[in-house]
Amino acid sequence: MKLIILDRDGVINEDSDAYIKTLDEWIPIAGSIEAMARLSKAGWTVAVATNQSGVGRGYYSEATLQSMHDRLCALVTEQGGKVDLIRYCPHTPDDGCDCRKPAPGLYRQIAQTLDVELAGVPTVGDSLRDLQAGIALGCVPYLVRTGKGQSAQHKPLPEGTLIFDNLAAVVDHLLET
Repeated sequence: MKLIILDRDGVINEDSDAYIKTLDEWIPIAGSIEAMARLSKAGWTVAVATNQSGVGRGYYSEATLQSMHDRLCALVTEQGGKVDLIRYCPHTPDDGCDCRKPAPGLYRQIAQTLDVELAGVPTVGDSLRDLQAGIALGCVPYLVRTGKGQSAQHKPLPEGTLIFDNLAAVVDHLLET
């Protein structure tokens, strides 16, 4: 199985320091939906691992979050692709869970659900914590310059991190190799 694990906010859709609280605020980054569909059509399994502490903070409900994920899946489907799995952490940083990135719990959930090892699996994020969660289980880190990636690229990153302008550029690279 060719698997990729994507962060959501800042990789697939625009990010906001004020949180993405409504379906109207969930705006795909140009080219990201098409990139996900291209991967899916090329035989990749597409999974999303996303921190969503806005749920735990009471900024939006799990139903609202589900509507965002439904929109994401529908848009990828319209392009002929598929989002195979979405896992999210609704907890706040103070909750002490094992699923909030940089902890690898979401990645473990994905591995268990799909019954795969994550060694060598590309993971795409726009922040250090996204990459740390994946590399804890052997993923290959890809940083995008969208979202928080512009500032993250200047911080110490895990060894071997590949940096691209956006998700579409990552997909171009993966489909060429």
